[in-house]
Amino acid sequence: MKICFATNNHKKIEEVKAALGDQIEIVSLEAIGCLEELPETGDTLEHNAFQKARYVKEHYGVDCFADDTGLEVNSLNGEPGVYSGRYAGEPRSDERNMDKLLKTLEHQQDRSARFRTVIALILDGNEHQFEGIATGEILTQRTGDGGFGYDPIFRPDGFTRSFAQLTMIEKNQISHRGKAVKSLIDFLSKRLF
Repeated sequence: MKICFATNNHKKIEEVKAALGDQIEIVSLEAIGCLEELPETGDTLEHNAFQKARYVKEHYGVDCFADDTGLEVNSLNGEPGVYSGRYAGEPRSDERNMDKLLKTLEHQQDRSARFRTVIALILDGNEHQFEGIATGEILTQRTGDGGFGYDPIFRPDGFTRSFAQLTMIEKNQISHRGKAVKSLIDFLSKRLF
């Protein structure tokens, strides 16, 4: 089975390929000739994920899945949430997003947070949704140089290291995206066998 992951973020694609193994061939947007920015105008993760997947299906005729992820900080009433990628404005910058969040939380006692990923799948004309959540806390400074996004300042529950310090295998086992992808894989595996 060949399916498009509606992203050109190679780190995301690597994470998903590592979790999927050889069961399914994952191709990027670039591989199907989609070079434009996908629409992402919703005010929920679910809306954005389905908006991207539907765009690819409509314009390229390819079965695909798209994800949207948000970092939801409890003391900030769930912010930055759906705006996590552009929390510090345009152009998007992981460094500026982390700087803004660390500054905003400077005097906060409650640093608990969760990453939430929603995956929208369009396969054989049907739509399916999968979700994964990873709980933890926002650190007071960057730690580690792996991963991407907010990984250097997010420490998952049960760990003494940040997401940026975990190996890809460790992260895939506990991360929001890893959990959502596992649900997606379980679903696709049942379709394959």
